[in-house]
Amino acid sequence: MKNEKPELKRALKNRHVQLIALGGAIGTGLFLGSAGTIQMAGPAVLISYALGGFIAFMIMRQLGEMMAQEPVAGSFSNLAHKYWGDFPGLLSGWNYWILYVLVGMSELSAVAVYVQYWFPSIQPWQTTAFFFLLITGVNLCHVSLFGEMEFWFASIKIVAIVSMILLGSFLLFSGHAGPDAAVSNLWTHGGFLPHGWEGVFTALAVVAFSFGGLELVGIAAAETDNPRVTIPKAVNQIIYRILIFYIGALLVLLTLHPWSQLGAPVDKSHWAQAMVASPFVQIFDLIGIPFAAHVLNFVVLTAALSVYNGCVYCNSRMLFGLALQGNAPKAFGTVSARGVPVYALLISSLATLICVIINYAMPGKALGLLMSLVVAALVINWAMISLTHLKFRAAMVRAGEVIHFKSLWHPFTNYLCLLVMAMVLTVLVIIGESLAVMLAPIWIAFVWLGYRLKKQNKHLPPSMSK
Repeated sequence: MKNEKPELKRALKNRHVQLIALGGAIGTGLFLGSAGTIQMAGPAVLISYALGGFIAFMIMRQLGEMMAQEPVAGSFSNLAHKYWGDFPGLLSGWNYWILYVLVGMSELSAVAVYVQYWFPSIQPWQTTAFFFLLITGVNLCHVSLFGEMEFWFASIKIVAIVSMILLGSFLLFSGHAGPDAAVSNLWTHGGFLPHGWEGVFTALAVVAFSFGGLELVGIAAAETDNPRVTIPKAVNQIIYRILIFYIGALLVLLTLHPWSQLGAPVDKSHWAQAMVASPFVQIFDLIGIPFAAHVLNFVVLTAALSVYNGCVYCNSRMLFGLALQGNAPKAFGTVSARGVPVYALLISSLATLICVIINYAMPGKALGLLMSLVVAALVINWAMISLTHLKFRAAMVRAGEVIHFKSLWHPFTNYLCLLVMAMVLTVLVIIGESLAVMLAPIWIAFVWLGYRLKKQNKHLPPSMSK
C-alpha cells in the first residue's frame, strides 16, 4: 500500500499554485473580518489593507526566493533547519503546523456563521462537524483532486468579487443603489480617518489575519511542475490580484452605504464583536437586493471552505516535511500509492477537530478567540520567514550562488517586516487580545522543551533511548 520511498506527486500546475495561494488569502479575513476592520478604521481601512498587502508581498518575495532556489517538502522549515539551525527548523515547522490548524478552526467557525444566515436553527458544532468530514475525505484522495477543487473554489470567489465590484459600481453610478449610496461616504461620516491613524494601525491585526495564507504557495512548491518558473510567476501575480480584490471590493462597499452602519459598533476590547455577519452580504440586504445577498452568502461560504481545504493540505505537507527532517514521528513521512501523506493528514485533521468542541462549548465566542490565536502564530511564522531569509541570503552570497528569484530591497524589507510584526503584537494587546500574545512565548518554550528532550534522547545509549 505504501511507497518504499516517501515521495509527493508533482501533480499541481501553475494555475493550481496561483489559485491555492489566492484562495488561502481570500476568505474569512475579507468577507467576515472586514466588518471589524471597517469599524476600527472607517474608510481609512483601505490604507490598512494596502499596508498589510505590501508587507505580505515582501514576505512572499522572501519565501519565493528561497523556494524557487530550493523547492523542498516542508517549505521554509527545511531551509530554517539547513541555514539557521536545528531548533529554528523545528520551531518554524511546528509553528506552521499549529498556525494552519488554528486557521482551519477559524474558517470552519466562520462557515457556521454563514450557514446560520439561512438556517439559524442549525447549531455551529453541527455545521463544523459536517464540513470537517467532507473536506478531510477530499484531501485523502489524489493531490490533483485537491488542486482541482481548490481551483474551482477560488475561481468562484474571484468571479464573485469581480461581479460584486462591477454590480456595485453600476448601482452606484446609475443611481439604483438608494439614497445612502455616494462616493462622498468615504469622507462625510466623520472624515476619511474617523479614528485617526490609531484606527488604521489598530485594524492591522485583523488585516494580518486576512493576508495569512499566501505562504501556501511555498508548501505547494514540492508538488509543482518546474518550480523555478511557477513559483516566481505565482508570487508576482498574486499580490496585484489580491490588492485589487481587497481594496477594490472594499472601496465599492464603502461607497454603497455609510461605513458606520456596517456591522455592529466595535469596542477596542472586543475586536470580533462586529463579525456577526458578512458586510458583503449585509450591504445588499441594506440596499434592497436580497437575491444578491443570498448569492454572496453562498460565495463567502465557499470562500471559507476553500481556505479550510488549503489548511488541511498545508498541515499534512508540513507534518510530512517535519517527519523527513526527523522532527516528527517517522510514520508521518509515509505516503499512500496516490502520493498522499495519509498519516500526517489524519493527525492534522484530528487536531482541527477540536474546533467542533470549541464551537459546541462557546458558539458565540469561538471565532474571535481563534482569530486572535491565528494572528499571534502568524506573526511568529512571518518573522521566521524573514529571519530565515536573512540567513539563507548570507549563505548564498558566501557560496557564490546565482539567485534565480531575488526578494526586493534586501535586507531593509526584512527588518521592516519584523518591525510590523512587533507592531501587530502590540495592537493585539491594545485591543484586549493579550491572551494570544501571552501564549506565544509559552508555545515557543513548549517547542524548545520538546527539542531539548529530543536532543537528549538522541545522545542516550540505544538501550536507554527505547
